[in-house]
Amino acid sequence: MGMKKIAYSKDAIKTLKRMPANTAKLIRSKVEQYAAEPARLANNVKTLKGAEGYLRLRVGDWRVIFSETGEIIAIVKIAPRGGAYD
Repeated sequence: MGMKKIAYSKDAIKTLKRMPANTAKLIRSKVEQYAAEPARLANNVKTLKGAEGYLRLRVGDWRVIFSETGEIIAIVKIAPRGGAYD
């Protein structure tokens, strides 16, 4: 099975552009790692309570909110730990 496709929302791209380049790079690489081998990051991924079908990936103090449909991982939002759930 190949790597899943990753689709970033406009909001997520905007956030990536605003953060320090090294942080953005880390987040992108973690998302790619998850797309390639979900099992390896399983302990950093949780289902969001109250938001059906959404998961969150923890990357340091950042949270990546996403959904998975078949071969596509849709990155909905990237936010610092405290502000990810507004």
